[in-house]
Amino acid sequence: MTAQVDYLVVVFTATSGASGELLGSDEKELQRLVWQLVDVKNKKFGKVNELFIKPDRSDLTEEKEAEEEDVVEESVEEEYGSRADCVFTASNLETALSQFHLQLTNEVNSAGAGTSVCLCTDGQLHIRQVIHPEAASKNILVPDCFYSFIDLRKEFKKHFPTSDLKALNVHVMAESLSMPVDVPPMWDPSSTPDPLAILPAEVAVQQVHTMANIVLALLSEPFCHIFSNQERVSEKFETGTCSKMERVSDNTVIRARGLPWQSSDQDIARFFRGLNIAKGGAALCLNAQGRRNGEALVRFVSEEHRDLALQRHKHHMGNRYIEVYKATGEDFLKIAGGTSNEVAMFLSREDQIIVRMRGLPFTATHEQVLKFFSQGEGLKETCPVSGGNNGILFVRYPDGRPTGDAFVLFACEEHAQCALRKHKESLGRRYIELFKSTAAEVQQVLNRYSSAPLIPVAPAPLVSVLPTMSLLPPPVGMRDCLRLRGLPYTASIEDILTFLGEFTQDIRPHGVHMVLNQQGRPSGDCFIQMTSVERALQASQRLHKQVMSSQRGANSRYVEVFPCSTEEMGLVLMGGSLSHTHTHTHNRSRSGTGLSPPPCLSPPSYPFAPAPPVLPTEAAAALYPPIGQVLLTPRPLPPGHAYYPASAQLYMNYTAYYPSPPGSPTTVGFFPSPSSLSTPGGLVRMPGLTYNSAGVKDLINAVQGYQSPAESVSLLSSSLIGQSSGGDAPLISLPALMTKPGGQYLDLTLL
Repeated sequence: MTAQVDYLVVVFTATSGASGELLGSDEKELQRLVWQLVDVKNKKFGKVNELFIKPDRSDLTEEKEAEEEDVVEESVEEEYGSRADCVFTASNLETALSQFHLQLTNEVNSAGAGTSVCLCTDGQLHIRQVIHPEAASKNILVPDCFYSFIDLRKEFKKHFPTSDLKALNVHVMAESLSMPVDVPPMWDPSSTPDPLAILPAEVAVQQVHTMANIVLALLSEPFCHIFSNQERVSEKFETGTCSKMERVSDNTVIRARGLPWQSSDQDIARFFRGLNIAKGGAALCLNAQGRRNGEALVRFVSEEHRDLALQRHKHHMGNRYIEVYKATGEDFLKIAGGTSNEVAMFLSREDQIIVRMRGLPFTATHEQVLKFFSQGEGLKETCPVSGGNNGILFVRYPDGRPTGDAFVLFACEEHAQCALRKHKESLGRRYIELFKSTAAEVQQVLNRYSSAPLIPVAPAPLVSVLPTMSLLPPPVGMRDCLRLRGLPYTASIEDILTFLGEFTQDIRPHGVHMVLNQQGRPSGDCFIQMTSVERALQASQRLHKQVMSSQRGANSRYVEVFPCSTEEMGLVLMGGSLSHTHTHTHNRSRSGTGLSPPPCLSPPSYPFAPAPPVLPTEAAAALYPPIGQVLLTPRPLPPGHAYYPASAQLYMNYTAYYPSPPGSPTTVGFFPSPSSLSTPGGLVRMPGLTYNSAGVKDLINAVQGYQSPAESVSLLSSSLIGQSSGGDAPLISLPALMTKPGGQYLDLTLL
């Protein structure tokens, strides 16, 4: 506990906006600053001083500004100085703060009763929500005396513990001390319904008089109070680390949204200037691609400071307003918490500036990074890395592979700014992106790469336990949906609707679904739910391999359009892959879609219904005797299965559906899984093939987009099927369709 101060300076502020408990919540400028010196030892009062700050009129013309100044000069003494002993005017906030400090210093020196001085205010708002935020927004240095003050309400509560701190004000404290107070009715909290009302001119001086009398009453018997518990305002934000094991109170965390993408933790601390942020308590959030998403989680030292931060909702950072909401301690730990000792050692150095490097060659070494930041031929400034090799932290995957990211420490802001000027310079054959970073971002990036994937994927298939099964169910439903493949990555819902043209009117409500990959980006695939099978087939025949253009980019691509069933669409949207090659399905996912196979099912004893033969033996013998029985011996297809039973755990391959008008489904159960998908496929005969290009590869390419396992394609020569010419049909287990490999239309007949 510190000793009693020699002087208390009772301070009261008024803005051009709200007053009372909403003071400073509307970002209005400081208009009046009133103060009175109280000699604690001798229990004497000094003069009442009032300083009027002229409003900022930078948006006015010179002529109007001159008129406004004349009016202000004439009205200052008449309106604002009538009840104060001394009246001053200042042209702006910086001049006002300097003038306040100068007048206060002169008055203390002339009194000669001591040197220690501390401000005293009614609550926290005058210092934390008025002086410091406006000074920070205008890049004004605040005198040292404004970084500590005494909250008169908290000092009063020590002697009246039953009082509600939030309900206290000067009027209530004066009544509790049985002090007569001449307060205008419009300022009495009990009779002032609107706290947004502008403070009357005569109230500010009266408030200072009353506060000085309350201080004198607390100094006298029977209280004999010692004013020693000073509130502190943090002068700068302290960076630091946070462990995932640390307990963070839910009542101390907020979420700030709408930040400029280039903002840093220091910018966040400047926005909340006047409030004390915990060490390392500003954590910028990253999106799925590792880039800042304009949000941050901020942890304050107490609930009181968190509540004051919430009053800055929609205050401005530059030209952008910032939304402020409550958050939880768990949210903060997910972003800023870490467990790596390597990261803790890297961030243990205080007063270090962190720069993030992105796009490094995978073979980059510490020496190459040091050389990159060393003084070049054309550079006059140096930007040495702090700590040499120990000041560089490479980001790696759990298996040790480099990610192309690294963090570098610099000893001071000057060196960091010099380093940032190397943005997009080359290291080897790659240009390097440089960004100013934070300790929380280091933790966040390391957590993302060193732990589980950003988007959970299916576990490794239990090939040894479960029987081999096809990813695709047999075609049981109507093909009343369309699959669009090869979309431009910048394509939007509007681009798709424009591409469909007249078929747009046949789309079902909520019927446009864009498939995202594991990174949350468009995969180039899209599913459309149509109103009928006929319209889906007509759309696929007319639009297949037509060119789609994107309004958001100059690129245009031809798009493949296939009809498909609701079950097939549901399989992909639930995490599967409409791949036409199933030979190695359980070992790798198809690279073309970026989607993994559907998850293996548990328990391992999941029953599979026996699959019926593709073609009855009698039918095969009748069609192709006798060699047909040899080539077309009924071979069971891999069994169909209810791939998402109620007891199975689902692993989504992407975080959200792409929004479609008026909205895509938001639950995984939107597409019901059938209890059994056991309807057999069919054989298709393809007459009219070219003589020299009908190979298995050509045929697979011709029917891609349909579930046709590679082993189900059988090429029959003319001698085998009793024909004298080539160009006859292979037999494919596939629904009937029309296509044209090699530029020639084929008649596909379902057998």
